[in-house]
Amino acid sequence: MRRQIEVSNEVAAALSGSNDHVLRALEGHVDCDLFLRGNVVTLDGDAEAVASAAVVVRELAELIEQGHEIAEGTIAAVTSALDQHQSPAEILEDVVWRHRARKVAPKTVNQKRYVDSIRRNTITFGIGPAGTGKTFLAVALAAAALARREVNRIILTRPAVEAGERLGFLPGDLMAKIDPYLRPLFDALHDMIDPEKVAGHLERGVIEVAPLAFMREVEGIEFVRFGGDDVVRHRLVQRIVEAYDEHAERQAPELRPADRKRA
Repeated sequence: MRRQIEVSNEVAAALSGSNDHVLRALEGHVDCDLFLRGNVVTLDGDAEAVASAAVVVRELAELIEQGHEIAEGTIAAVTSALDQHQSPAEILEDVVWRHRARKVAPKTVNQKRYVDSIRRNTITFGIGPAGTGKTFLAVALAAAALARREVNRIILTRPAVEAGERLGFLPGDLMAKIDPYLRPLFDALHDMIDPEKVAGHLERGVIEVAPLAFMREVEGIEFVRFGGDDVVRHRLVQRIVEAYDEHAERQAPELRPADRKRA
């Protein structure tokens, strides 16, 4: 079956990109061939695949016209959302923080669930591999809440896990002792707030650092589990995460999730 969709000049330019890389990435997420000639996208394949691909193309066209930057991660987010009967626009338009030219929003269905859970619950546990946005989105939400004066301060906390040396024997004060464990949090924070403002907040206690052992657990907790499909960093990170998962399963098959044991 062949189907043609006419798009605007803006959409055609975004889809073609450099050497049609966006169109080729889109083709990797649908089960039909795609061609762009001028302002017309042509879809070739079986009827069901073409119909599904047409929905994805229209969703992408709408996002482009609304000013969204389209990359391979965006395409994956759109197709993932459609597979789970979610609105791609509802996910990608949920901007949790803006700072200068940076705009932070969920890129996957799980990231949207994570953001919504943080808003609803006192405590949310984000469980998953590196690169799935757990730290980055949490810090963005914290920065937004502070800017809106919904909170008076941000507390950065992580388990003080020993890494070869006992924490008590590391030099320096509490901040110096736990800084290595908080580096990812500070990196994300500096992406959200100007470094000089971060330093000022630390001096005034608006941003506070405390080991998890000093904190108290409370009601209102939810768990959000991330997987390899939620990795939004470079594709190499996703391949590394998958390699670690495969190695872990070979070393300790008894620790596999129940659904994967049955597969």
